[in-house]
Amino acid sequence: MTRIEKKKSLLTSILILLVLTFPTTYCTGQVKKKSVTNTIETNLNTQPKILYRSTTFPQIHTNLNGMVREFVRVMYQDKNGNYWFGTNGNGIIRYDGKTLETITIDGIHPHERIIKIVEDNEGNIWFGTSAGLIKYNGNKFETFSFKQGLPGVNAEIWGLSIDKSGLIWVGSIGGISHFDGNKFTPFLLPNNKVENSKPMLSDKLVFKFLEDRNGTMWFATDGNGVFKYKNGDFIHLTSINGLTDNNVSDIFEDKQGNIWIGTFNGGVSKYDGKTYTNFTKDGTIEGMEAGGFYEDSKGNIWFTAENIGVYKYDGTKFTLYSTKDGLTSNVVLSIFEDNKGQLWFGTWQGLCIFDGKKFVNARDKESWTN
Repeated sequence: MTRIEKKKSLLTSILILLVLTFPTTYCTGQVKKKSVTNTIETNLNTQPKILYRSTTFPQIHTNLNGMVREFVRVMYQDKNGNYWFGTNGNGIIRYDGKTLETITIDGIHPHERIIKIVEDNEGNIWFGTSAGLIKYNGNKFETFSFKQGLPGVNAEIWGLSIDKSGLIWVGSIGGISHFDGNKFTPFLLPNNKVENSKPMLSDKLVFKFLEDRNGTMWFATDGNGVFKYKNGDFIHLTSINGLTDNNVSDIFEDKQGNIWIGTFNGGVSKYDGKTYTNFTKDGTIEGMEAGGFYEDSKGNIWFTAENIGVYKYDGTKFTLYSTKDGLTSNVVLSIFEDNKGQLWFGTWQGLCIFDGKKFVNARDKESWTN
């Protein structure tokens, strides 16, 4: 959750409330609207009015044929080559190589936020959403929430990961749990609390799970630093013992085994197992709120810095890219590389693809996004 998101949350809620009082049309052109609970597909060959076209910010680059009102929070391409886009209020959008479609799921409001997307070894796609956990097995969608034991009174999920054993870790507003495919089992962190903790959403929330190469689990918490866990033992990392900020937005392990930590108020640091290197504090990079780490196929590490743009680290130096290089906005929410080696960036003002030198409108490379 960026500062801009927090500032815009009230406005967004009002806009969504107004929109929801009217019937909504999603698709334009040759795009099909498909309901997964109704196998009938309807070709739309005209240009119907799209009520949700009104956006929080002008969409300079493609917003998936008008399907996205605000931004794409997460992007993923599964083993079968399908593209999945998780939006900040327009649900799930999929492109299967032929059809770009908004997915309608029985019991899930079409304007839910999709925050995480992961795939298990069997090819099931899992979605962490503001309405709970969703599973897609290639044929149907299933929703899991309170009835299956998701902790707390709020089903919103921010952290979602599958470890090497296949265990699903879920970080919701109500706390951490394991999910075995049928029910949620609570997992408790130690009751250690940093002094003057200031969680943004919940003091029980984990934004990110990481299983490193040694099998150690890392938990990036909302206001309580980072926990390491292995064989029943916990280690608590906080600002007292080297962490730059206790509000941790992201955590990531690179191919060399270094742990990268992004925070909401302390920028980016790298932990080699013994010492921290704070790239923000030493002036190497800008931006106090950072995260969204992604390592591309060439070994470059990308991450976002709010209102600054995106950084690329090639193992030696950092390169900053911003609107001067074609980004539509210096607020980037998602980064991913597809099976063609194209790097996608989801910004507040549409989807970009990096061509190796600059950022271009995604529809210039992938015409189906228009």
